[in-house]
Order: sequence, then structure tokens, then C-alpha cells
Amino acid sequence: MAGTLAVHGAKNAVLPILAAATICGDCVIRNCPDLTDVAVAMDILGHLGCDARREGSTIITTASSGGDWRIPDGLMKAMRSSVVFLGGMIARHGEGEISLPGGCELGSRPVDLHLFALERLGAQVEEGEGKLRCKAPNGLHGAKIEFPFPSVGATENAIIAAVTARGDTQITGGAREPEIADLITFLQGCGAKIHLTIDGVIHIQGVERLHGCEHTVIADRIAAGTYLCAAAITGGEVLLTGLTPGHVLTALAYLSNAGCVVRTSLNSIWLKAPDRLKELGIIRTQPYPGFPTDMQAVMMATAMGADGTSVFVENIFDSRLRHVEELRKLGADISTQGKTAVVSGVERLHGADLCCTDLRGGAAVVLGAMAAEGASTVRELSHIDRGYERFAENLTQLGVDIKEE
Repeated sequence: MAGTLAVHGAKNAVLPILAAATICGDCVIRNCPDLTDVAVAMDILGHLGCDARREGSTIITTASSGGDWRIPDGLMKAMRSSVVFLGGMIARHGEGEISLPGGCELGSRPVDLHLFALERLGAQVEEGEGKLRCKAPNGLHGAKIEFPFPSVGATENAIIAAVTARGDTQITGGAREPEIADLITFLQGCGAKIHLTIDGVIHIQGVERLHGCEHTVIADRIAAGTYLCAAAITGGEVLLTGLTPGHVLTALAYLSNAGCVVRTSLNSIWLKAPDRLKELGIIRTQPYPGFPTDMQAVMMATAMGADGTSVFVENIFDSRLRHVEELRKLGADISTQGKTAVVSGVERLHGADLCCTDLRGGAAVVLGAMAAEGASTVRELSHIDRGYERFAENLTQLGVDIKEE
């Protein structure tokens, strides 16, 4: 595997930005990946009364009056992160109703922290019959919000709800992912008064209304990490462009320690892998800037053929090892206990009939098949289409013998 690839826009950045567009003026949002999750978000946006249309990699949103304050069950079940629309719904309509979210089945991902933040901002929460309804009959107001855990989605919901709330809001203990910073940059462009301190405290001074803006979404660090792992697992070489190397430092550190040669510039990463990787050591998933949970599966696939033993400890989700059984079909030596997986590298992997278990697990299965001898068939690719734009096409561009049917 060898070649050059421009990394597409970040799925996890564009989704909260589209959610924030519900309370903004007309916006032009560039570098938006063409993904099924993004299409669902656009449908939700239209349902809430803000038109959205795509022109290539640009999404244009048009503010309008009216719209519903409820997201239909079908749209909620299609995408777990649709809960991030709740803050904007309350700010726009004074209330919002959602059903339990859908998306990948990664175990318990409660929305408690979302509701905690919205209640602090003045929302009244009612729960029953599988639905959540939040009301703010007197509008939202500023508050001090102290998160006990840095939830990305809850932090985004709190920011979106607070920017047009009365008074000042201070958020401590929130998530610090690059996608959070990108959301803040977008909202600042729309007139929001947000200040992010060096220690991660978010200060928001509510404004009466927001106007529109033009914004370019950051590159997808998880997609970038996946293509770097693809090169590493095949002993290949890749040049990724259009991204911020600092967003994938933890992945680069593990790949470098495993024997890959890595060079970075302002907006590119070049990686050349050895014929066989060394063990990756102990990888523990943590909130940013720690190792991302979304990279755990693809890095595990990378460890399957490494010379030595690698250990993975999943600290974010309680059911994010479902891809292990599929990787075992390729001949991988992986043992699990609770949230820990121990990968003993093998010299040879063989082709198999495989199935995508979820978005990132699906990408891991494809990478594993790339490193195996013989042909493999991978089914349920709809999971991958939720987060990777033209995945098979990009791998083909890099010299991988892959065909999507």
C-alpha cells in the first residue's frame, strides 16, 4: 500500500455544527464529508425548520421560521449523536422532544450528562414512554456547569444551548476534543461570545441572536488515524494531506514506537512502515488528549501481526470489543477479559468471511483483511459509510486490492 490521500472533513465536527445551525442565520459550511450520518443530520435540520442543501463538499443552511420541536423516532434511531440537537431545539422552540438515540451499539451511553447540563441552564426535563421532553417556558439562562466526566456530546449540547441564553455560563470539566474547538470557532463566527481558557474552562456570554457565517470543518482525525494504521498493517507508505498532525499525536506515538518512520509538516503526515511492526505496548483509551476510543479497534487490527504482545484497555465504552470475534476469524490471537484485550502477534493471517460490527469495528475488520493472505469478504458495510467517505475507493487509490459491491 502506498500513495497520497487528502483527509476528508471530520464527521464528529460537522454533526454538532449542523446542530448549532438551528439557532444561526444562513451558513456556508465547507469540507463536509458525504456520509450517511451527515445526511441524517441534514434531514433533522430540515425537520426542525432550517433548510440544508449540499453542493459538493459544502452544506448551505438557510434559517427559516417554524419547524417542529420533535425529532421523529426514525431519525433518532438512525444516528445516536442526534441527541446533540436537543440544546438547539430548546433554544429555538422553547422545548424539544426526542426518543432514545440509536447508532452503534457500544453499550451504555446514557444521556444523563446532557440533561444535567440543560437542567442547569433552566430546562425542565420529563421522561416517559421511551421519550425525553425538555421545556424552557421562561427561556434558558446562564449557569455554572461542572461536568463530573468530560462527555463530548454533553459539552456540545451545553455550549449550543448557552450561547443564546440570558446571562453568563461557565463550563468546567467539559470535553476538550478538537471537534469542540471547531464548534466554538463556528459559533464565534456566527456572533457567539465564547472564551476558552488554556485550562479548558469555557466562558459564554449569552447573546440575543446569532447571524450566519462561512466555516471550514477540520479534517477527520479518526479517518486519518485509520489510513495511517492501514499503511502500518500492510508494511506500506502513505502521505496524508489537509489535516492537523497535532490532532493524532497519540496514534503517531504508538506507531512510531512500533517501528514506523513518521514525518509531519504544518498540514500533512508521512508514514513509512517496516516489514513487520513491533508490539504496541499498553493502550488505554482516554478522553482527549489521551488515546481516542474511536481508534481502539483499528489499532487493535494493526497489532494482530506485530512482533510481540499488545494490550488494549477500553475505558470509555463497555461494549467496544465486539470486533474481536471477527478479527479472530482471520487467525488473530486475541484474548479478552472485561474491558481488556490482549493481542499476541502472529506471523500469518488468512482470509475469511467477515462482518462489520459497528463503524470503527468495521474499519478494523477491513484493515485486518488487507493484511491477511488470500481473499476476504466483508459484509454490512453500511456501518462504515456512517463515518468514512468513499472508504473502499480511497484504499483502492492507495493500491489496496479491494472491490465494493
